[in-house]
Amino acid sequence: QVQLVESGGGLVQAGGSLRLSCTASGRTFSRYAMGWFRQAPGKEREFVATISRNGGSTRYADFLKGRFTISRDNAKNTVYLQMNNLNPEDTAVYYCATAPPFYSTPVYPGEYDYWGQGTQVTVSS
Repeated sequence: QVQLVESGGGLVQAGGSLRLSCTASGRTFSRYAMGWFRQAPGKEREFVATISRNGGSTRYADFLKGRFTISRDNAKNTVYLQMNNLNPEDTAVYYCATAPPFYSTPVYPGEYDYWGQGTQVTVSS
């Protein structure tokens, strides 16, 4: 059974930083692309970032403008999302997800087959 557990969310002031972590179990982590999505109240879930199996390729949502960085440590079965210069519009529940092995850097929610429970990020102004 595949499980994804996010951590690292919380309350931060505008301009601050947070680092989210997502630890996976139940499948060989290094064989699967990983992604981060977020969902704000009343909005659809949106793509944030994705990283390929070996970490060699990444893709980001255009709105991030270089503020976030996705990385992974396959030895620890963990993917990270470093978020800098946060603003109130970044307030959302952040989810990590894993995709089947034939995807390299998927950006659509339907391309992912397992999801974590989410971690809340709140940015105050």
